[in-house]
Amino acid sequence: MTHPAHRLSDLANVIRSKNAGPFLMTLDVFFNDAETFERVRDSGTITHRVIADAYQVPEGDIQEITFFEPAAALKITLKRAISSAAPGDTDVFGAQQHVPLMNLSLSI
Repeated sequence: MTHPAHRLSDLANVIRSKNAGPFLMTLDVFFNDAETFERVRDSGTITHRVIADAYQVPEGDIQEITFFEPAAALKITLKRAISSAAPGDTDVFGAQQHVPLMNLSLSI
């Protein structure tokens, strides 16, 4: 059975990114409702490989993917390509790094 594709931004109220220290970034997704959260969680479509591809980083840079049921949320932690405030860093707070996640297409 083929499931229709949905952009993650259509399934969530909030998608944001922020620093998790100077060397890591965290991505937070708060789903529209518990049912949507469960569908995404149970689909198995959010994997280290999928996130690595979306961010064009090695799969080993994805530190953690955690589904948090009480908040109907997803947290992803990954290594920053350049540490916060280092020369060449274009986003000191890591607050502008959520767009690849927003555009992620999921078949659920």
